[in-house]
Amino acid sequence: MNQYELTVCGGGTAGVAAGYIGAKYGLKTLIIEKNIHLGGTMTSALVMPVMKSNTNNINCEFYNDFIEELKKYNGQITYSDGNRGWFNPELSKIALDSMLERVKCDVLYNTEIVDAVTENNHIKSICISAKMLSLYIDSLYYVDATGDGNFSQILKNNILKNPNSRQPMTLRFHISNIDMKTFSQWLLEIDKDRDVTSVYEVNGETHLSTACTWDMSKNWALRPIFEQAVKNGDLKEQDTAYFQIFTIPGMPGTISLNCPRIVLDKDIDPLDPFAASKALTLGRMQIWRLYCFLKKYFPGFENSYISNIADMIGIRESRRVEGEKIYTKDDILSGKTYNNPVLHADYPIDIHSYNKDGYTLQHTKVDYELPLKCLKASGYDNLYIAGRIVSADFEAQAALRIQSSCFSMGEAVARDVINLIDKK
Repeated sequence: MNQYELTVCGGGTAGVAAGYIGAKYGLKTLIIEKNIHLGGTMTSALVMPVMKSNTNNINCEFYNDFIEELKKYNGQITYSDGNRGWFNPELSKIALDSMLERVKCDVLYNTEIVDAVTENNHIKSICISAKMLSLYIDSLYYVDATGDGNFSQILKNNILKNPNSRQPMTLRFHISNIDMKTFSQWLLEIDKDRDVTSVYEVNGETHLSTACTWDMSKNWALRPIFEQAVKNGDLKEQDTAYFQIFTIPGMPGTISLNCPRIVLDKDIDPLDPFAASKALTLGRMQIWRLYCFLKKYFPGFENSYISNIADMIGIRESRRVEGEKIYTKDDILSGKTYNNPVLHADYPIDIHSYNKDGYTLQHTKVDYELPLKCLKASGYDNLYIAGRIVSADFEAQAALRIQSSCFSMGEAVARDVINLIDKK
């Protein structure tokens, strides 16, 4: 039997923070990760940057250490708005390995949880599987940071009901060998809205961002170009649902595309393997159309090529696990505060939609905080939940799911376990 004090199921944004902080402060800690590297959405799904939020530096030690580690590999920049969260997804894999190795946190890759041994409301051990080899792990405390709540599903935890609609998924990709000088000059001329389009020189490299959606609530400067491409048969209308691009630290001439939004005539259940597999196929078809569109219509893309397609689809919400408290939209909008909060944030309620003009971005008038009870599973006394499976209603989760908040959730869980063990 392999015994740990803290076992983290899932090495994504919340899980890697929990594992790092737990090990850094002396817990014998294990992270179990189904993929071949850590980082989850940051690395596998190419989700960057870390969206800016007013954290008040609450449970941000992991994030701060991660930024400093990335700097060693030239994998981070701070943008004009003060957001430190512009990172290189590939170099993040190396930085995270280095961090976990330094604090002596054990990591198992290519490994998944397949069963658990429980007694009453207590988890005694879990069974893991790697390449057909099964092994039992014994731990004092466990964290479900699997993103889809797979560990909680095995444990038959209560799963919160989903509304009638879900948020669409996104399959991100990179395009390289762009003439960034030509593209940036054209972009600045065509779009004068600096809230949408920006171009900066950082450490001698050109960095930029821009966006366009099919929603009519904003007069997007790029919209006529997308509409012409649809008219010419170069794009399908669903390809225009959401388009957002960023440059990447340490990758000159490369952009990261926060698209395509995968839109069908009905919601796609990310937990349905047939639907999710179909979404991946459709997403890659959309990527090819978008790439060909950019080469044809955007100056500077003439000699470009697709250099990376995410190996994980971007899921905004699948399962949400019931905790000791269910955080709500009203909790967010009221700005209710707590003693020793898990996190502090001001990121808006951000709900993507399958429908044109259905997108919701509701800013809060005051900052909000999250209590620890939302990270304690209701069904077990030694199980925590962290990340986008947080115990929250649909609207509240749409604000809490960003990476900086997930970092803080994972860190808060580890700190609570440290306190509990210290008291024994």
